[in-house]
Amino acid sequence: MTNTETTFDEVAVLTRRLRLPYLRAAAEDVMATAKAQRWAPAELIRVLLEAEVDGRARSMTETRRRRARFPAGKTFAAWDPARSSIPAPTQDALATLEWVGRHENLVVCGPSGTGKSHLLEALGHAVVDSQRSVAWFSIEELGVLVRRHRIDDTVAKALVPMLRADVIVVDDIGLLPVTEEAAEGLYRLVDAAYERRSIAISSNLHPSGFDQLMPPSLATALVDRLLHHAHVVQTSGESIRLQDATSGKGVKPLAH
Repeated sequence: MTNTETTFDEVAVLTRRLRLPYLRAAAEDVMATAKAQRWAPAELIRVLLEAEVDGRARSMTETRRRRARFPAGKTFAAWDPARSSIPAPTQDALATLEWVGRHENLVVCGPSGTGKSHLLEALGHAVVDSQRSVAWFSIEELGVLVRRHRIDDTVAKALVPMLRADVIVVDDIGLLPVTEEAAEGLYRLVDAAYERRSIAISSNLHPSGFDQLMPPSLATALVDRLLHHAHVVQTSGESIRLQDATSGKGVKPLAH
């Protein structure tokens, strides 16, 4: 065994003990490059530590992505700005994520199929890529949470893990009837996150019409907190999904 092989084996053992898996994975190639190019010792150390830092950041990003529970994996890579009824300057402004840094809310409302959920999910992925966290829920899940924890009066405690996320998304409000528990869950979430976290929701109804979905007194209190620091974006037009279906873009042709 050569001195180089011995040195690498010793480095591998030390990186395992120090739990530096990404440094270990890069070490052999980096050490060979350092030797060939006659790097200074400090440069070798810098490159190896940078490999570990970058690897940990990638791993944490993917962990946040899994924990977000995004429904469809839709990102801005699949988003066509020209097909959205949302003005281009508004799309660009939302994509900067400045509203997240200011703990502001986002409400995207409009007819079914006009890109509301796609936009929220694409923004959610962008939030994760910026080293922040997202939690994705349906309003039905909020109803289940309230029903489960109302028995022992631990609803507020059950919301705590959700409030660790920088952005909390509640998708498809108004698509189905809202139960009393779901309405209470949404109110409790918005109230607990007020000026501390960003809430992003998609809805078939403008928030001014939430009194059609839940008791007016609850709707008024919810909307008051939701819209105080909020960007309201309205979509319009025909369903993009329906347009794709009628033009033959919805499925791949069957083989004969």
